[in-house]
Amino acid sequence: MDATIEEHRITDVSTLERLYGAASGAAVEKEIDYLHPHYRTLIAASPFFVLATSGPDGVDASPRGDAAGFVVVEDEKTLLIPDRRGNNRVDSLRNIISNPHVALLFLIPGVGETLRVNGRALISTAPALLERFSVDGKLPRSVIVVSVDTVFFQCARAVFRARLWDPAQHIDRKSLPSLGTILEDISQSRIEAATYDSGLYERLNGALY
Repeated sequence: MDATIEEHRITDVSTLERLYGAASGAAVEKEIDYLHPHYRTLIAASPFFVLATSGPDGVDASPRGDAAGFVVVEDEKTLLIPDRRGNNRVDSLRNIISNPHVALLFLIPGVGETLRVNGRALISTAPALLERFSVDGKLPRSVIVVSVDTVFFQCARAVFRARLWDPAQHIDRKSLPSLGTILEDISQSRIEAATYDSGLYERLNGALY
C-alpha cells in the first residue's frame, strides 16, 4: 500500500465525524424500527435486493431476485424471503447460522431511491412456510425470516451518479469476458469455456425454481 494512504488513514470515529459532520433532518428522521406502510409499498415493488451477512470467514453480499413482491411483509417487524435454487454455496446461510445480523438493500427498476433494512435472521424449513412460496409446484429450499431492527430509504444520488437505469448506459454483454472464459482461466483449463458457455442462459432460465 502507498505510504501516503496509510499516513492519512482515519482510525477513530471522532476524526470521521469532524470530516463529515453530523447527520440531521431527513437523514435521521427517515430511520424507524418497523415497516411503515410506505416502506412496505417499496418492498412490494422490488424484484431485487442484496443480502449482506457476516460470519467467521468474513462478509458476503448476495443478490436475490424474483417477481416483485417475492419478499413478504409478514407484519411490521418481520420479512419472509424464499431461498430459491442457486449454486449451493450457501455462503449467506452459513453466515446467518453463526451471526444472525443481516442487512438488505432493495432496488426498484427505474426508481432512484433504494430501501435499507437491518435486522436479525433465521432459516426455517417449516412445511407450511415453504408451501406459501411454491412456484409451479416447486418449493424453496428454505425461508429466511428477518426480524427488523431499522428501516430507512436511501436517496437517489448514487443511482443518479451511476445512471443505473439509463438505457444509454447499458453494456453489451459480448464486450466482456464470458463466464466460461473467466472460469477456464481461473481454473487453469480444468473447466472449458466453450462447454460452460454453451446454452448457459437457456440452462439458467430453465432452472429458476
